[in-house]
Amino acid sequence: MEQKHPLPPFTLETALKKIQLAEDAWNSQNPERIAKAYTIDSEWRNRDQFVNGREEIVKFLSGKWDRELNYKLKKEYWAHTENRIAVRFEYEYQTKEGNWFRAYGNENWEFDENGLMAKRYASINDLAIKEEDRKFR
Repeated sequence: MEQKHPLPPFTLETALKKIQLAEDAWNSQNPERIAKAYTIDSEWRNRDQFVNGREEIVKFLSGKWDRELNYKLKKEYWAHTENRIAVRFEYEYQTKEGNWFRAYGNENWEFDENGLMAKRYASINDLAIKEEDRKFR
């Protein structure tokens, strides 16, 4: 059976660990690595897009990082229950045209008993920034 530690039920310590693992994985910009943290039939809402399953996750993330260059993400704990974690996040990226953006948002995560994320709901807003205003380098 495929497992991704730490497993639920989450404590504050294990929720923080899960968040750091997610941040590290997303900053790797490796869609295949990231997809392995989700159930085979994982359900996402990302902005106005709906993504279902690992294959679609890989395709979605590959397209994301074709458009969002020099990507850097920071996640922050918000709350947790036995098998759910809520985070707020910020990330910065550059477009192919050279414009910089900072994206702000919240994610709600639900995990199965094996520690794989079964649901991910992300609300995200983008703000145009100047390169000298970047927080993450």
